Amino acid sequence: MPGENLTRAEAAERAALVRTHAYDVELDLTTGPTTFASRSTVRFSATPGASTFIDLIAPTVHEVVLNGRALSPADVVADSRIRLDDLAAENELTVVADCAYMNTGEGLHRFVDPVDDEVYLYSQFEVADSRRVFAVFEQPDLKAAFTFTVTAPAHWTVVSNYPQLGEPQRVEGGRNLNGGRDEGTATWRFDTTPPISSYITAVVAGPYHGEHGELTSSDGRTIPLGVYCRSSLAEHLDTDNILDITRAGFAFYEERFGHPYPFAKYDQLFVPEFNAGAMENAGAVTFLESYVFRSKVPDATVERRAVTILHELAHMWFGDLVTMRWWDDLWLNESFAEYASTLATAEATRWTSAWTTFSSLEKSWAYRQDQLPSTHPIVADMRDLEDVEVNFDGITYAKGASVLKQLVAWVGQDEFFAGVRSYFAKHAWGNTQLRDLLTELEATSGRDLSAWSALWLEQAGVTLLRPEIEVDADGVVTSFAVLQEVPAEHPVQRPHRLAVGGYDLQGEGDDARLVRTVHVELDIDGPRTEVPELVGVRQPALLLVNDDDLAYAKVRLDPQSLATSVAHLDKFTDSLPRTLVWSAAWDATRDGETSARDFVDLVLGNIAHETDSSVILVLLRQLTTALDLYVAPEHREATATAAADRLLALAEAARAGSDQQLQLLKAFAARARTDAQLDVVTEVLDGRRTLQGLSVDTDLRWELLTALVAGGRAGDADVAAQQAADATATGQRAAAAARAAVPTAEAKERAWAAVVTDDDLPNALQAATISGFGRVHDTALLVPWVEPYFAELERVWADKTNEMAQNVVVGLYPTALADNPQVDVLGTTDAWLAGHPDAPAALRRLVVESRDGVRRALAAQEADRARG
Repeated sequence: MPGENLTRAEAAERAALVRTHAYDVELDLTTGPTTFASRSTVRFSATPGASTFIDLIAPTVHEVVLNGRALSPADVVADSRIRLDDLAAENELTVVADCAYMNTGEGLHRFVDPVDDEVYLYSQFEVADSRRVFAVFEQPDLKAAFTFTVTAPAHWTVVSNYPQLGEPQRVEGGRNLNGGRDEGTATWRFDTTPPISSYITAVVAGPYHGEHGELTSSDGRTIPLGVYCRSSLAEHLDTDNILDITRAGFAFYEERFGHPYPFAKYDQLFVPEFNAGAMENAGAVTFLESYVFRSKVPDATVERRAVTILHELAHMWFGDLVTMRWWDDLWLNESFAEYASTLATAEATRWTSAWTTFSSLEKSWAYRQDQLPSTHPIVADMRDLEDVEVNFDGITYAKGASVLKQLVAWVGQDEFFAGVRSYFAKHAWGNTQLRDLLTELEATSGRDLSAWSALWLEQAGVTLLRPEIEVDADGVVTSFAVLQEVPAEHPVQRPHRLAVGGYDLQGEGDDARLVRTVHVELDIDGPRTEVPELVGVRQPALLLVNDDDLAYAKVRLDPQSLATSVAHLDKFTDSLPRTLVWSAAWDATRDGETSARDFVDLVLGNIAHETDSSVILVLLRQLTTALDLYVAPEHREATATAAADRLLALAEAARAGSDQQLQLLKAFAARARTDAQLDVVTEVLDGRRTLQGLSVDTDLRWELLTALVAGGRAGDADVAAQQAADATATGQRAAAAARAAVPTAEAKERAWAAVVTDDDLPNALQAATISGFGRVHDTALLVPWVEPYFAELERVWADKTNEMAQNVVVGLYPTALADNPQVDVLGTTDAWLAGHPDAPAALRRLVVESRDGVRRALAAQEADRARG
């Protein structure tokens, strides 16, 4: 991929020479199943006589005309660039090319619906893939106005960033994307956008089903709203819920941001085979199609969709109206949207405990990422596009949002949003850097944020907070301090605004509750901070440092508090402190301070009392990691068997039809290993065993079947029969995962060839196959693939697109073999790293991160072994 890279230095040099004004982009989507016709007319000013380049990735370039002068494509096109020499002060460039449809979720992705053989297209341009569709100066600070014209089959719907101008112009006859059937075509012309970056432009086309509404913005405009999905999913589209959340978000953001919605319409499109959760294209947001729920899903998933809707809506201001100058400030986009969407979810929707979800899900992601060898400051050093591609991580999203939450607590929410309003007023339609935001926040808060920025945004690493408590013979606190421990690799002491909460047990028996009786909010700094407010107070049963979850820091409990939480975790009256205790217990397990079996016991003993769906989801994921990787090998089989039995008992005891029942049953099925456990899965699948209120719908049927396949109780014929009954795109993906989970060497070889050797699978089927490949009861099945994995790394990185390569590098790394005696995963990884010092930095980063997971697993196993 070196020929498709762009460095920060090159982008800065080009921005010094060029100012873009407007793009007219004409796309003909009727020309065949592999390529489409693209015509770009670009108007821009430049330093007279200068030379630069414009970006384009296309199999064929037919014409390049600069200021009326035809340039030979053979002379000026190389790699992903078209060289432009002897520029005038004002320039017009026309490029005519055949561009390629993609099946990787990048550029213009092409999908054929197996239900009706209809073709669906959508664009995905972040980080730098608009150049796969039209000639463009592909960097965020060269904003311009975009006008799109699209020719497509007449029965299609076409959506872009701005409203279409009039009715599509129809022409009888023509070819469609299905390969030659004559039918009418039509041409859609869309209104011109304001100045925006190319990566947030969009074209979505196909026979999409659309439903519509509207709202009135704060400046009195009527904003049309659209919700779209494939026609075969239309019966499952819950438009009313989606639009209710959207309207709540509009009202919330327009008031907080002090700026009306910036664009002319707002469409939300649920598209097939999408790589991410969503993408903030201006006025035409694309979403992962799994957010159209065809089967029952946990409430955690419904909440995640709401947060995602609000996240992308926040981007219309922070990211689209005001955009980072270069990708160093990607965090400004993502962290702000993450913070704002959680705040909006908590204050404007039914998910009032959204900050509990944030603590459990996002912050655990941030802490995990921040302890990797590859951790980086929130303001990252993005030297080139390859750096950016691997940096959509827990630092950029979750740590940045956590730090913003702490900043808001420090400067005050009113002052924070006053600064944000000034920021939008001053920089609308422009590009900014971090300093631009801090300047406005300093003006409204009266605080100098330069030191805060240096410590929190420009330094990596997460600190650990421990309480230090002394009490007298009567149990009265004589000394209380918060100790801040810093990692050796990033020894930075940071100031924290946090609270210390004290909880006591009140009431008797089942009516007893852990009630907060003490609450102190303070600033801490340095290795030790005294808390005099707690001196003279009778020691509460549980003292929680970072109560209210204001600070970004790992936390430990003192021995008495730990004992109280283990015995009475279900007695909290509020979900957030309970979640903070869960997080502290999991973090101590990951760090090898406590036994993984103790964590397993804690989860299985208390998860039945957990009320937050997202917390249950996270706990079950953590339970899986503990059982598979952190429990010492000699105790693993017995612990895992007992855990699966307990999950089944909890599922059967759960309230009929509850979210908890569904999640616990799925977790049991995924962990079923013994003959007796697999018998239960079989009985639930065929209806001989039922759980009251639980319906075995299509997606649950696939999960149960795949569990049986991985256990050797079902095979290819069973998968084929289920796929015939579910002949949908979701069914295809589930079948691919199930076939790859067949526990034979032949099945693993087929799966390996499909995702590593060949390039035929689209992104969604590749990801599904990778997930099934690693789903084994006997890890010996994976041992033969360790050597080929390392042998193929550089070829995979060079030959596949970034998304597809990352899926292989991360998804097939042999973490499951961490303690397998037949292979030394750490040693083999170290040998590859030592032998490939010049491998692309982004590839090395992914390998180093995966290695750290194995290192941590081995350390956790030693801690578990010490328990005896």
